[in-house]
Amino acid sequence: MRHARTRTIASALAASLLVGGATTPAAQAAVPHAGQVKKDLRSLEVSFKGRIGAYALDTATGKTVTYRAGERFPMLSTFKAPLCAAVLRKARTSKPGLMNRLIRWTAADMKPNSPVTEKHVKDGLTVSQLCEAAVTMSDGTASNLLLKQVGGPKGLTRYFRTLKDATSRMDRWHPELNDWTPKDKRDTTTPAAIGRDLRVLTVGRALHAKDRRQLLAWLLANKTGGERIRAGLPKSWTVADKTGTNSDGFGGGNDIAVVWPKKGAAPVIMSIYTNRTKGLPTDNKTIAKTATILARALGKL
Repeated sequence: MRHARTRTIASALAASLLVGGATTPAAQAAVPHAGQVKKDLRSLEVSFKGRIGAYALDTATGKTVTYRAGERFPMLSTFKAPLCAAVLRKARTSKPGLMNRLIRWTAADMKPNSPVTEKHVKDGLTVSQLCEAAVTMSDGTASNLLLKQVGGPKGLTRYFRTLKDATSRMDRWHPELNDWTPKDKRDTTTPAAIGRDLRVLTVGRALHAKDRRQLLAWLLANKTGGERIRAGLPKSWTVADKTGTNSDGFGGGNDIAVVWPKKGAAPVIMSIYTNRTKGLPTDNKTIAKTATILARALGKL
């Protein structure tokens, strides 16, 4: 019942995207008081002891808010949203029936942070179920099995290029892709690049309408983002998101989201990426506070 309700909500929201007058990138404009946004986020960075990258787009007006939006950050598990978009696209255009195909694996294929696939080593899951596991529970083994469906990391990089994203790149599999150090370009994106990708995948026409609704349904059902962008916005708002985390090393914490301030309104796209001084853990509160600053700058709060 929960999944049926989520799909119904996703269908309604997807319909609102078509009537909400979402803008094209050419119509984008910076918001007033950009200096204050920079000041607020710089102050937050100082207390956070790390780096914040942020991008927000009001699809109704084209206004954008950015901060370090052109700097590279490790994607971590946020790649699983465009990965499932790539799988949906392949199923729609060249592999009919792919989403219902049963995929099997062995215990030797299991990777860390795989709460869903660890329960189905004996019976397997369909490609659609693997996408649900990858997006809603950030299942690592599921993401590797899905990467195989699109030609591995290089295949996902090629998919980014079809979205006119010349920046984002995948180089490794899970969990190696989480092993990041400053200046390492592998498995990275920028807040602006991934934000634009999320826009064309959920608001634009990069996917068939049915596939947009399915992707949104998975993002709406995400269970890992409650303390991030969602926590920085009013509870009455609707948030469909995908997180990424690496508490080891440089304390990476990310969240990308489609946000509806009110029912029937055109959404806001947000992408927030963070990393810290080596040895410090991920800080969800900083991501939530960044979301608040972005929403306020767009005039939504």
